[in-house]
Amino acid sequence: METMNHEFHELFEQLGLPSSESDIRAFIESHRPLPGDVKVTEAPFWTDSQAGLLKELLLDDADWAVVVDQLNVALH
Repeated sequence: METMNHEFHELFEQLGLPSSESDIRAFIESHRPLPGDVKVTEAPFWTDSQAGLLKELLLDDADWAVVVDQLNVALH
């Protein structure tokens, strides 16, 4: 089974967000820090579909889970 390494910008593209390096930095800076008890999938700034996608990626796809975890760290 082949694994893929996804890039941070690809996650932002999947979420329908601007995905340039400067856009990603600006997004993270404007939304951090998340309180420690708030899961990245439950952050108030996601749309329902974005939150659902993040949950799905964490549960169903180990390749994407790594990038979602990186986003979690960046936002906390």
